[in-house]
Order: sequence, then C-alpha cells, then structure tokens
Amino acid sequence: MTKDLWPKCKGIAQQAAVRQQLAQGRKHPDQPSRYPEAINLPFNYSSVSDCFIYQTPDDKPPGDDCFWAIIQGNNAVLTQGASGPELPFGPLPEWLRNTNTPLLIGSWHGKALYALAVSGSLALQPPFSAEPFNASGEGMDIQTLTLTGLARQILHWDKQSRYCPRCGAETDRMASSWGKRCRSCSSEHFPHIHPCAIILVKHGNQLLLTRKAEWIPGRYSLVAGFLDFGESLEECAIREVREETGIEICNVRYVGSQNWPFPAQLMAGFVADYAGGEITVDTDELEDARWFPADALPTLPPSRSIARWIIDNFK
Repeated sequence: MTKDLWPKCKGIAQQAAVRQQLAQGRKHPDQPSRYPEAINLPFNYSSVSDCFIYQTPDDKPPGDDCFWAIIQGNNAVLTQGASGPELPFGPLPEWLRNTNTPLLIGSWHGKALYALAVSGSLALQPPFSAEPFNASGEGMDIQTLTLTGLARQILHWDKQSRYCPRCGAETDRMASSWGKRCRSCSSEHFPHIHPCAIILVKHGNQLLLTRKAEWIPGRYSLVAGFLDFGESLEECAIREVREETGIEICNVRYVGSQNWPFPAQLMAGFVADYAGGEITVDTDELEDARWFPADALPTLPPSRSIARWIIDNFK
C-alpha cells in the first residue's frame, strides 16, 4: 500500500485492504501500531465487515453448511487450520451437539454462523481445543477473535435477558432484532452495552499505568472504569483517575473506541495531561499505580485491546 493511499483508508473496501496488509505482517512505515486506527481494532465491526452479515435467530440461515463460534467460559473453542486456530465448520460431533441450543448470529463468507455456549466442565476432544480470550499472546487472527467475541457478547445478552428486569416474567424474542419483550408487562428490552472510559495520563515523558492483582505478573495498563449516573465520558475519565490513583488530570481528549465483549462494554479511549496530586492507590481496585518513562515501559496488554492501541499511538 502506497503512502498516498494510506490516509484515504476510511471506507470498508479500503479498511479490508489495510486488514489484509496487516494480517500479512507488513506495516506501513508511518504507522507505529499494528492497527492504523481504532476502528480497525478487534471486536469492532469493521474487522469482519467485508465477509460478515448480521442475522438473528428468526432469520433463514443461508444453506445447510455452517461455521460455529463456540464459547466455553472465557475461551473460544476452535479447530486447528493451516494458518492457526479457526472457526469449526460443518456438522458438530455428537458430544458437542447435545449441549445448549445454538443461536444464528449471521453469515460468514456466505455460510451461516451459529453461536453456541458449552459447559466449562465439558472435556474437549480433538480436533477441538480452547483458546483463551485473555491469553498474553495472540493465537487467533483478527476475524476469528472478533467473531468469537461477538458470539460471547450475544450469548451473554441472551442469557441475561430471559426474564424481565421490570416484573420478573419470562421474555420472548422480538422479530428481526436482539430485543426481548416481556410476556406479562409487555416492556421491551434491548442489548445492554455498558460505556467505560479508559485513559492514558501523560506527565512530560512519563505515563501513568496501573496494575490489578489478577493480571499476569508484571503487566500494567491504563485506568478504566464504568460511566456513572449524570456523567459525560470526560467526567468519568477525570473521576476514575482521581478515585483509583489520587491524580488530577486536565486537557481530556477523546481518541477512539472499541467494542469490548467481556461481557458487554464499549471502551471510550482518552488521553489526558497531569494536573496535580501524588499517587494514592485505591487498593480495592488496584494492586499498584506508578509513573513509567515512555521509553521504559513494563509488560503491556496485547495489541488486541484499545489500552495498547492508545499507548502505542499516543505515548
């Protein structure tokens, strides 16, 4: 891809060309990140838009052959292809069919794509194996990662919405959507997506990074938290940094967003400047928080996350 074409890559066809180049391991020399824009990050629709069409369970599947996005806890259940883990295709073995009811979620390369949740205690048999979503490496390609993440998000919503939060009665699926309607009070409910702010704080050549106790040893990331009542996303960013680290920030600017299906977040990314205060760690939320020189950073999240994208592009 030539330099004069790169800045014009906004449409779906151009995004597909960028994704193909990135998948082949070729970076444009002016791009510091594996993903040129936040829109190209995994779990966002543009990652699969050239070959994926959304559908719902009441749609007619395109043909008999199908792909499977199988979820087991925080793992995707995949088979091994020539270039790495891939979505299973074709009939499922008996030991997988007798689990839960699969949901049609779309078509992938013209074939039906079903989401299926299986028990965490189910022993997987070859050629099926579990690929963790939170692995430190990136075994899945961007399309497989995105489609299985989408399946995980949809399955979570389908399970959480079986009963009406208003009156407790059972719900029914609304035609041609993922909405649910209560059988008793007729109230309608649609997928719950929870907005979060995630913030890179800069102080000269230093970055404010935080660590949770459950992360792999040595990994640090950015302050992040859920939007509260009556807040803008910028206000959420200011509050979360203050609450978790004691630091005050200013010049908060939005840089991009990412769908994050663990289980149903929308991560809104910001960069901000240090305005004052000393680090005071909220030990209910964090194990550690500290300033790191931009040229001597610790272990960071994988590049599939907007946290890493922000650090790579705005440090």
